[in-house]
Amino acid sequence: MWRKILNSFNSIKCSVHNPNVLAYNTGTRYLSTLVTGEPEGPVVKTAIPGPRSLAMLSEMKTIQISDAVQLFADYSKSIGNYLFDVDGNILLDVYTQISSVPLGYNHPELLDVLQDKENIRTFINRPALGVFPGENYPQRVYNSLLRVAPKGHTEVTTMACGSCSNENAYKAIFVWYRRKQRGDAAYTPEEETSCIMNQSPGASDLTLMSFKGAFHGRTFGTLITTHTKPVHKLDIPTMDWPIGTFPRYKYPLEEFVRENEEEDRRCLAEVEELFERYNKRGKTVAGVVIEPIQSEGGDHHASPAFFQQLQRIAKKNGAALLIDEVQTGGGTTGEFWCHDHFNLDHPVDIVTYSKKMLVGGYFSLPEFRPREGYRIFNTWMGEPSKVILLEKVIDVIKRDKLIENVKVTGDILLNGIKDLGQRYPNLVKNVRGRGTFCAFDCDSMAKRDQLVDQLKVEGVQTGGAGPVAVRLRPSLVFQPHHAAIFLDRLQKALNKMDNKV
Repeated sequence: MWRKILNSFNSIKCSVHNPNVLAYNTGTRYLSTLVTGEPEGPVVKTAIPGPRSLAMLSEMKTIQISDAVQLFADYSKSIGNYLFDVDGNILLDVYTQISSVPLGYNHPELLDVLQDKENIRTFINRPALGVFPGENYPQRVYNSLLRVAPKGHTEVTTMACGSCSNENAYKAIFVWYRRKQRGDAAYTPEEETSCIMNQSPGASDLTLMSFKGAFHGRTFGTLITTHTKPVHKLDIPTMDWPIGTFPRYKYPLEEFVRENEEEDRRCLAEVEELFERYNKRGKTVAGVVIEPIQSEGGDHHASPAFFQQLQRIAKKNGAALLIDEVQTGGGTTGEFWCHDHFNLDHPVDIVTYSKKMLVGGYFSLPEFRPREGYRIFNTWMGEPSKVILLEKVIDVIKRDKLIENVKVTGDILLNGIKDLGQRYPNLVKNVRGRGTFCAFDCDSMAKRDQLVDQLKVEGVQTGGAGPVAVRLRPSLVFQPHHAAIFLDRLQKALNKMDNKV
């Protein structure tokens, strides 16, 4: 079945990928045209985790909490879209280190970057970028991050990870908002003294609005805006900040247009009401933080119209809009930045990134740059080695037309899962996605977890999202034939589960 789907895309040649290497095989073997050395498909030799992984896990548990460990990988053998484990199993990886591998495993051109002596010196010396950047660092940033900056952005601040990217972006919003309130006046002695003791007027009562089902990190500040699993937040002190409702749509979208438009109106009316209520209480809403697709919370989507109106509401209230692209940035949705799908009226105030971007940080409009040094600062301010690698990643994305590949492969993936939803309605429902950033729901958490486990048996590594969703996060070199393999294995897993019901 999936071979028919794949062969229908054979006519797409020079418009996608590197025209010098594109040649989809119409026979029985499909090998990657973007990464050499991939196996023909998954191979499962043992239970997962296998005996070697279990032995290593037992050792790891004596060192640190390791409950989340699923297997031990063999990164010397992993290649392209395939993750090898220490027991000799080969898994088609559509999860890619929680959406963090842009070009697959061991991409040869990234390995070559590590052979350059100047790059090695940057790696081993790891400069404190905020104080002692290397002589070529500004050009590196131009060649990587600013080369793919969101529309309207010319400034970027690097950080180490997604959580600290959001954490520092929140600070930038609060500093910006208080400066608007204060004007050109200097800080008063009372402000400087009181902030040290966590008291007003130096410590403000400003708030950020977030959304139910949001995930923005596990650090202390970002936890205030994270609303997914209780395990993230239990026992941790927090603050009274406004929490809106992210739309929950009915699927398929084309059959529930009226209901979903009403859901948008309901959620946006709640946003307006929260602004009014918190501002009246003196807990002024300085900004709104939102994911373009709620990822950890269950892969929830909202319409372009929702985001357009949300930006207008924020501007009307003098608040900043922060779009968290930590999981969605880097091209996996069919646009380099997911919010490009939304046709917003204005550039987004702040866009955070990490994961497939290799380094963390945020893009911000010029007015969000603090006037004083050290306001947004830590020892390393990101990781220069990751900026060097990202420079090569961007080169490959553009040369091999990987965003176009995502669009083509995403269509196959989404349509294939929808077809399986017709045949296994109790196991696959609410199919949704942009590009290869796809997901579907099961009837229950138990069935979802069972399906994720069964997919491992079939040689596929994927993951869950929220209470009942299965999420796909493949690399940008995930091609139509990889989608066909995934759909074959998914069908086998669904058939085995369906026969047990």
